[in-house]
Amino acid sequence: MKLSGRDATAFFRKPQPDRTGLLIYGEDAMRVALRRAEVIRALIGDAGEEEMRLTRMAGSDLRSEAAPLIDAMKAIGFFPGPRAVFVEGANDTAAPAITAALEDWRDGDAMVIVTAGALKASSKLRKLFEGHRNSIAIGLYDDPPSRQEVEALLADHGLRNIPQPSLNALFDLSRELQPGDFRQTLEKIALYKFGDETPLSDTEISLCAPISNEAAVDRIIDIVADGQTDAIGPMLSRLTAQGVAPVTICIMLLRHFSTLHAAASDPAGPATALGRARPPVFGPRRDRMIRQAQAWGMHRLEEAAHLILDTDLKLRSAAQHAPAMALVERMLIRLGMMTRRK
Repeated sequence: MKLSGRDATAFFRKPQPDRTGLLIYGEDAMRVALRRAEVIRALIGDAGEEEMRLTRMAGSDLRSEAAPLIDAMKAIGFFPGPRAVFVEGANDTAAPAITAALEDWRDGDAMVIVTAGALKASSKLRKLFEGHRNSIAIGLYDDPPSRQEVEALLADHGLRNIPQPSLNALFDLSRELQPGDFRQTLEKIALYKFGDETPLSDTEISLCAPISNEAAVDRIIDIVADGQTDAIGPMLSRLTAQGVAPVTICIMLLRHFSTLHAAASDPAGPATALGRARPPVFGPRRDRMIRQAQAWGMHRLEEAAHLILDTDLKLRSAAQHAPAMALVERMLIRLGMMTRRK
């Protein structure tokens, strides 16, 4: 049987102990590992491994014979409760041994949980689990988590007092980060909010969230476009410490202001223009850029583009003697001050 979407998520959270086997496969090893850990914990509990109700083996150990897997599957433990045999990193060479084990499975035997990398539709492992009457195959792809999955993760980490704007911010964050990084961020937020019953704010999320160079540049661009001149210095210091090149800031800044200019000068309005952009702009970022385009107006955005281009040429000129980041900071402050002009 093949599961996907909500059915797969529900099975990971509450697996059926009378199932013969489960195959989890996917190109992203982290996604597979996280789901495998989740389903094993849900099946045997937090103390299951300590109580020796979990047996681990490598898929490479099953190339020659099925006996080790069958013995582990039928072994009777000292402690009561569901049992599992975890086969890690299997491929089609292990398919004959796993086939023999699934055929020999009886009620009361341990569930066989197998993980694998990317598998084609013609894979013997996939065909085995998808065609077995009492086993399940779940493929994990690089699709971002659904809102239901994000809310389930928040509940798992004890985060419940979350206003809608903060929930939207976390949902956007889940689409930017890798699954492991997003879970670590939620753990950090949970520790930060431990014993604090106040609603989770956007500021607290930003304090705990990891920030890449590109995300940091995006943040300083929004700071400038929103006229928050007092925040330019600290953010620019952070970018300097991360090794971001001044020319990179100019390039991304010009791209942003060019998009705002196109939105502000479009007769159909900023919302329509941003929807036609390539790539199109959606969600909270679209709302923010609409506000920025309306606040700046077409003519001030043209002035801003000239200032950015002038600074970019100075940075690339062999004759310039001023520190590059100082030129960028001066430009950013001048841009931020432009928003105050009527």
